[in-house]
Amino acid sequence: MTMGYSIKDAVYVITGGASLIGSHIADLLLEGGAKEIRLLDNFSLGTPETIAHLLDNPRIKLIRGDILRLNELIDVMQGVDGVFSLAGFLTLPMSQNPSLGIAVNTIGMVNTLEACRIAKVRRIIFSSSVSTYGNSTADVITEDVPFSAAGLQPASILYSTSKLMGEGLCAQYARTYGIQFNALRFSSVYGERQHWRAVNAVFIAQTCEKVRAGEAPVIIGDGSEVHDYVYVTDVAAACIDAMTSDSHGHVLNICTGVDTTLKQVVEIVLDAYGAEQLKPVYQEDKRAVKSAATDKLNFSRAKAETEIGWTPKVSADAGIRRYIAWANARA
Repeated sequence: MTMGYSIKDAVYVITGGASLIGSHIADLLLEGGAKEIRLLDNFSLGTPETIAHLLDNPRIKLIRGDILRLNELIDVMQGVDGVFSLAGFLTLPMSQNPSLGIAVNTIGMVNTLEACRIAKVRRIIFSSSVSTYGNSTADVITEDVPFSAAGLQPASILYSTSKLMGEGLCAQYARTYGIQFNALRFSSVYGERQHWRAVNAVFIAQTCEKVRAGEAPVIIGDGSEVHDYVYVTDVAAACIDAMTSDSHGHVLNICTGVDTTLKQVVEIVLDAYGAEQLKPVYQEDKRAVKSAATDKLNFSRAKAETEIGWTPKVSADAGIRRYIAWANARA
């Protein structure tokens, strides 16, 4: 991979800018010497607290706006080199308000791309999700594995297919108008500035909170359910690599390639707090909303390394300890 474009002196928009991932992308853009970073958010899901550390920087512009309003997007895209498209509904809010969630994730994406076309934006990075595989039973989940809806909850089907629509829209605008894109399928993102809406990452936050309070952690089911937990700084780095690389027009898994069980998460948290005496409590799985739940994922990250030169740096063990240090400092 060669670095095709420099961040230095460029102007960027992050839709959903007041988010976990958005705040970390902004950190890296500032480090890279970006001229201006426009954080667009309507604060329905994002929170000002997440980006509080950025707001005194003169290169950061916080703009209250909504991707469902095309005129606001056209205004914010003027003179912009690249867009990080993060604004969207996750599975949990999708289950609570499906009509708005579908509108945001599909029509909002059409509007974002249309504003990019009008403003002649060079490249867009779309935040997709490994949920686009559904309940895949493939031995190794590469980007070519198709979506499997079998056994998925309704909200997960809606969320997953809305992300597939987003990927298709990016490809359509690339073909018709020449807007470059990379669509990044994130696995379970967690880390400092964690919010409580991402279904899988919430388990880490809840476990840490219980153990910090001296309570026994709770494990759903037998603890064998796995997720690919990818640390937010690695995800932000992938977004930057996808924006600056010569290589584009791809759908890429952004994951560690390592399956971590719920039981292992609890063991890491207990060890980090020196609280091994707190024995986990196992409970029946009664979650109203959950993503694909399986004891094997095996996501491949090979294509991301080949195309944009990205590899994750933070293991689940190191990442959970970093999250705990952050959470403890705020407690």
